[in-house]
Amino acid sequence: MPEDTNLTSCFESGSTADQSIDCMFKGIADLAESTILYSIDFTLTSSSGTVSEHSLPLLIIWLGMAGLIFSLYFAFVNIRYFKHAIDVVRGKFDEEGTDGQISNFQALAASLSGTVGLGNIAGVAVAISMGGPGAVVWMTLMGLFGMNTKFVEVALGVKYRTHADKENLSSISGGPMYYLKQAFVKRNLPKLGALFAAFFAVCCIGGSIGGGNMFQANQAFEQVLFVTGGDDSWFNGRGWVFGIGLALLTGLVILGGIESIANVASKLVPAMGGLYLLSGLIVIAMSYQAIPEAFSMMFKDAFTPAAGLGGFVGGLLAGVQRASFSNEAGLGSAAIVHSAAKTEYPVRQGFVGMLGPFIDTIVICNVTALVIIISGVYQDTEGLAGVDLTSKAFADGISWFPYVLAVTVFLFAYSTLLTWYYNGEKALAYLLGERASVRTFYKIVFLFFIVIGASAQLSNVVRFSDAMLFSMGIPNLIGLYMLAPEIKRDLKAYKEKFFAK
Repeated sequence: MPEDTNLTSCFESGSTADQSIDCMFKGIADLAESTILYSIDFTLTSSSGTVSEHSLPLLIIWLGMAGLIFSLYFAFVNIRYFKHAIDVVRGKFDEEGTDGQISNFQALAASLSGTVGLGNIAGVAVAISMGGPGAVVWMTLMGLFGMNTKFVEVALGVKYRTHADKENLSSISGGPMYYLKQAFVKRNLPKLGALFAAFFAVCCIGGSIGGGNMFQANQAFEQVLFVTGGDDSWFNGRGWVFGIGLALLTGLVILGGIESIANVASKLVPAMGGLYLLSGLIVIAMSYQAIPEAFSMMFKDAFTPAAGLGGFVGGLLAGVQRASFSNEAGLGSAAIVHSAAKTEYPVRQGFVGMLGPFIDTIVICNVTALVIIISGVYQDTEGLAGVDLTSKAFADGISWFPYVLAVTVFLFAYSTLLTWYYNGEKALAYLLGERASVRTFYKIVFLFFIVIGASAQLSNVVRFSDAMLFSMGIPNLIGLYMLAPEIKRDLKAYKEKFFAK
């Protein structure tokens, strides 16, 4: 791939369509990464004299600290109300006739379809290849802390949701755009609130196109390429063909709006999650003797890595960054989807929302990690990245499992595309108005970028996706800090009403 990314060089003789598309996209990825993921570069020297270089994105500190702060501020609400959250999802507290478009379970399923995606498969592989097995421990801890952050943002999303289209009261809009604005209005700073809300909306559109679209299309194509022969596959150099097919399938569902997306997600998420977990557990069970050693390796590498302090820092950074990408806690995306839930109690939906990081990061990511660590394929990652590494780990257990994984990867990617389209559409509608023309325009743009994502190289897609997704956390967490006392009061009132003895 040529390093020069001007338009002329991207269409040199002999370049495939995929290479030309990736060449043009590289410049966009470079700009997004350098601007949004600003990092502090530093080196560490171990006692043995080994020097390691690291980059610390400031946004990762911003997101990681939020999880810890909200965990302490709400006294680990994720643990205290975990059982109650399960009861709500099971329908024990369903509220008929209340404002909303979808049920509590459908809201969770739709939200999960946006987070239980390839971050749980490819993202774990990236974390382990970059930071070693110890990165999984940090991913898990981030998932645990992230449950509390997700609780706050989902509760706020429901509390400040609105009927943005006054002529269509059956449609609900919510998310950080709305509670950010109100957070500043309450402090007599309406113009600043409007600015932060608009900033988040722009970031959300970027996240929708990046991590919620291009990364998913890219890794789904990579798995199809892997199981159809790799370099010898007919699809090699024809990612755009796969992208067009995936775009058509996505378009069929997003035409129906959130109800259609939620209906598909409520059926697809349990099926794909169950299929993937079953496949992973079978592979793990075949090498059950190695399970204790795998856990021991994760914890030992997390706290006493062979590479010393440099290995510790590398594992910590890789784990935190991939966990943030996986469960999206603090980014505000879940608040957009959960805002459509049928409920009168924002706190109740917050309980439902906090189950997201538990399912996708603590459960699914650890199954992926065990498969990779037990197989040992992460020790030789030459030529492998992302989902390819996970696929090789599955093949180490049963040779034909990559085909099962290919189906699961496609379903993960497809479901994520559906939900993130909705997030991006709502963000654009906030900026331009709830009009049919706005929705149609965004559908075309979103489907176009599916083709770009399937054609570009993973390295460029990951850099762009991280930058776009993590940018949402900048304005969103400001709103969460400003409004957290409100949710704390609401939680106290909810507890007195439903848990008073």
